[in-house]
This record gives sequence, structure tokens and C-alpha cells, in this order.
Amino acid sequence: MTARPDVTVIVAVYNTMPYLTECLNSLLNQSIGAGRLEVIAVDDGSTDGSGRELDRFAADHPETVTVLHQPNSGGPAAPSNRALDLATGRFVYFVGSDDHLGPEALERLVAYADAHESDVVVGRMVGVNGRYVHQKLYTANAPDISLYDSPLPFTLSNTKLFRRELIEKYRLRFPEDLPVGSDQPFTVEACVRARRISVLADYICYYAVKRGDAGNITYRADHLDRLRCTARIMEHVAGLVPAGPRRDALLARHFTWELSKLLLADFPSLDLGTRRKLCDGLALLLEAYYTDALRDATGVRRRVRFGLARRGAVDALTRAIEDETAHGAPPFLLEGDRAFALYPGFRDPAVGLDDRTFEVLGETVAGRLAAGTRFESADWEQEGTDLRLSVRLRLRVTGDASSAVVALVQGAMPPSADRPGARRLPRGSVSPPAPGDFGAVAAGDGRHTLLRALVPVPAEQARKGVRVYVAVAGAVYEIPVRTEGLPMPLARRWGEEDPHRVAARPNNKGRLVITTAPLVEHRAGPGTRLWRRLRTRRKRSR
Repeated sequence: MTARPDVTVIVAVYNTMPYLTECLNSLLNQSIGAGRLEVIAVDDGSTDGSGRELDRFAADHPETVTVLHQPNSGGPAAPSNRALDLATGRFVYFVGSDDHLGPEALERLVAYADAHESDVVVGRMVGVNGRYVHQKLYTANAPDISLYDSPLPFTLSNTKLFRRELIEKYRLRFPEDLPVGSDQPFTVEACVRARRISVLADYICYYAVKRGDAGNITYRADHLDRLRCTARIMEHVAGLVPAGPRRDALLARHFTWELSKLLLADFPSLDLGTRRKLCDGLALLLEAYYTDALRDATGVRRRVRFGLARRGAVDALTRAIEDETAHGAPPFLLEGDRAFALYPGFRDPAVGLDDRTFEVLGETVAGRLAAGTRFESADWEQEGTDLRLSVRLRLRVTGDASSAVVALVQGAMPPSADRPGARRLPRGSVSPPAPGDFGAVAAGDGRHTLLRALVPVPAEQARKGVRVYVAVAGAVYEIPVRTEGLPMPLARRWGEEDPHRVAARPNNKGRLVITTAPLVEHRAGPGTRLWRRLRTRRKRSR
């Protein structure tokens, strides 16, 4: 290679066969062309033949591929730094040796950087084999974004295009003593220092692969290693950005992801000493960086777990995680316009956490309400020509459940309700008036409210869903009732002068639907038998 390349691609390699072959092929087949490309791959003491595969590619493409070999360093930082010292391209791009690029990725990224004078360009990235990749940043191309008011803090891997002039001006390198997350300090500082950060979202540049053996380094680190690495990263961020909303915007990611993942379902299985060390380490980070603004913006589930860890309440924290894993989210205690999640430690003087730690503060709780709503039974009650649906439900709330209502509702739930199973209604909405007879009483377990409703069934042609409405923390939620496979009442005919038929059944999403239609008598001619036809509408209710 004689001319200065446009881009140097750096590949840190450790035991990634056979993924490495696809990675290298994706680089050498880039539309940018070999004359504009430099690949520097550093073998970090591989033992699976990755080093030999690198040498094969270097022998076949000596003008493009440079290979270095070194003893294993324990992570991608040292090999990445060594390659940076040799890079000559105008831009630098990092790729994991088990990942691969779209064929036009580098050409498009370099062109976009040149067109917008960008120091950093984030190309669209997707996961392969179930690898999670945060997608909110990639809604549209964006020539100039801010690190502080965009989803970029949730996309801090180094798999981006960086202007090498920026890297060398600030002598940006990877901390070599971090086995996990060593790319974050590099990426954060590059973005803090950058004159312009751009997003290229209209082309898939990067395919992040989850290996079949779960050998990605992120999946191998233990809890204490991840805590130590996250603490270092947060300290680095704090050294770059003064305390305030901008720092909060960056550190929100670490509370939401890295630190929260230390308190998941596997926490109770750790030995007591490890759990105590995790709580001690978390307490230091929470004390240093968990501002009131961050706390109030954190969902109640995470906020409670952080609060218990901060207090060193290891037993209560363990119980909270075990209970939620086994039985789902705890009930909400409703007190006027306030709602509290009844986790262990709530109003316990020995724990010493304030009510606000357990309070629902603006976040949607549709999924929790849907999961905690249980259908118990349904039947018909008829008096003369009047028919009512008798339905019994169990709602996982306690306290003041006076806002709860059961109603028959025409029309489908919006698709946005499908994933959580319910939806929060727009601000200012109120629960509909209770039709017919309705009652709500506390269950004896202290975790539920029992709802019994006698809902009038109009004589009409209609398809209506059975919905529960309840106000939680000032917001009204609409919850479709799922039948849970329980038996439905038999279809019934009612009315003499205007006969109708009613049926109750689950729809294709398991939600209870009541269908009514008139019965119409037809005679084909003299002497033929009398038959009835149930008219149903073609429009389906979800």
C-alpha cells in the first residue's frame, strides 16, 4: 500500500474461529476497495487456529492486511492499542473478530463523515443469533446529534468510525486493566471531544454476532468484575463531565444496564459474601452518582433494588428478587393518587427507606397490571328479557381500589398494548362509569382486590371485549381480561319478540370477547324445515 488509506479497520482477535473467517471476508469484500482500506489484526494469544487464519489472509492480501501476534493480555484493550499505534488511515473503525460488516459499510461511513465533517459516525448495528443491540438511535439518519439528549449513551461500544486526527490529538487509548467494557471510556471521551457526531441509519453497517458457545467476553465476566469495571467507567465519565444533567444523561445508562444486571434473578444464588460485596460496591456508586433526578427517573423495580442495596439490606433484597422471580411483581398499594409497590422493606423501620423509593413515579406499569389481573369465572344471569354477564376477577392491587371498573368495550386494543398486555390511557382520561352492579373487596391474602361485576348485555349485533379499568398513580390503565384457559359459559339465546344469541370465548390472543347477534328465521318455501342463522360481523375484535 502506497497511498494513505481512508480507513484503518482494527480487529482484536482471541479464539473466534470460525467466525473470524466471515469477519475477514466481510472486510476484504468492502465496496470501498482495497486501495482505500487498511486492516490491522492483532492476535492476542489465540489457541484455536485464529492466528493461522490471520496469517493466511495476510499472505493472500499483503497490501491490505497486517497481522501482529502477542501473548494473551486478557481482553481486547491491549491489542486494540497496539493496532492504533500503527494505524495510518484518515479514519479508524473497530470490528469484533466474531462480527462482520455489510458490504458497503465502510464506503458509506467514510462518505458520510466527509460530507458532514464528522469526527464520529455511528452506523446502524443489528444483532445476530439473539445478540441484543439497542435500536433507538437508528430511527433516521442524523448528521449532527448530541451525546446528552439522544440514545447514544446506550450505544457506547467502539464499533464506530472515528476520525484518527481526533484520536491522536487527545491520545485516546483503551484502559488495559478492564476485562469488560474497556471500549466505553474510549468511546465516551471521543464523543465528548468530537466536534460533530453523526448517525447513518439507512444501511446496516454492522452485524453483532452472539456466538453459539456464548464465548463473547461480555458473557464471561463475573458479577464483581463487572461491578469493578463499571465503577471505573463511571469514574472516567465523571472526570470528563461535571455534575449536572449532562453527567446524569450519560450515567443513566450504567444504572439502567450494567448495575441493574447485577441484581437480576441470579443474585440470590450467589454466596452471601459476594452479595454483600456487591451491595457495598453499589452503595458507593449510588452515593456518588445517583442523584435525585436519576432516582426519580428510574422505574420502581430498579429503584427499590438499588435502595435495598444502598442500605446493605441483603436479606430483604434477596427476598425481593426471589419473590418477584417466583410470583411476579408485587401488588400496588393505592392511596389516593399515589401508588406504592409492596416490596420487602416497604415502611420497615429496620430498613429505613422512604416511601418515595417504593412509589410509582410517572413510569407506565401496564405490564405489571396485566400480569397481575386474573380471570376467575364468568356466567350469564337472566331476568326476563334482561341478560347480564357475571364475571369475577382478581386484580393485584390493594388499598383504595375505588377506581376499578369492569366494562364491555367495542373495538380492538391498539397494537401498542400487545407487548405489555395492557395500556395506559392518554393523560386526563378517567375510568368509565361502572355498568350494572359492581363490587370490589380486598382479598384475604393482602395482595389482591376481588372484582365482581354484573354487566348488562345489550340486544344488538356486536363483538365486545371485557376490560378492566383502574387508576394507578394518577393514570388510568385499560386491561383486557385473559381467559387463562378456564371454561366459558355456554352460548345462550334470550328474548322472545327480538331473539338474540350471546357467546363468550377467547379471541386469538386469549382475551375474553362477548359476541351478540340477532337470530333471524328463514323459510325457503312451503313445507320446508325452520332453521336459524346467526349473523356475525366480519370485522374481528382483538
